[in-house]
Amino acid sequence: MSQVIVIRHPKERKSKCSLASLHNHHLITFYNAHKDFRFDATGYILLTLNTSPLTSQDSGHSFIILDSTWRLIPHLEDCIEGEPIRRSLPKNIKTAYPRTSKIFEDPAGGLASIEALYLAMKIVGEDNPSLLNEYYWKEQFLSGLRQTKKVD
Repeated sequence: MSQVIVIRHPKERKSKCSLASLHNHHLITFYNAHKDFRFDATGYILLTLNTSPLTSQDSGHSFIILDSTWRLIPHLEDCIEGEPIRRSLPKNIKTAYPRTSKIFEDPAGGLASIEALYLAMKIVGEDNPSLLNEYYWKEQFLSGLRQTKKVD
């Protein structure tokens, strides 16, 4: 499995974090962003929206996941330095995570962090359903994936 860097916004509630079960995974490193935090993302794939789609040709790169509510993502992007490879996930994939914000609208193609990680790994040829083992909405998410067109 590729190396994965997770950068979490300080206001992100760990109790709501879809990646919580992966804190001890040997290939995933978690960082808590703070005011002076910076990460050189040169050569890493940064999953984001509205960029070139991730494909199997992107295999071999490490990933960065920005873990936050959608409205706080710009603050995390400010921590990124260097030249990351910006890639997006297919827009036709729907999240199974129940969205509850009554103030901000989440982007249509937005996924829960664990869903984005799993899907990215699948696209680059590292399909690992065990990443979703502790994800409460695992079955709904995988069912939705099976109902969509080919991923990649």
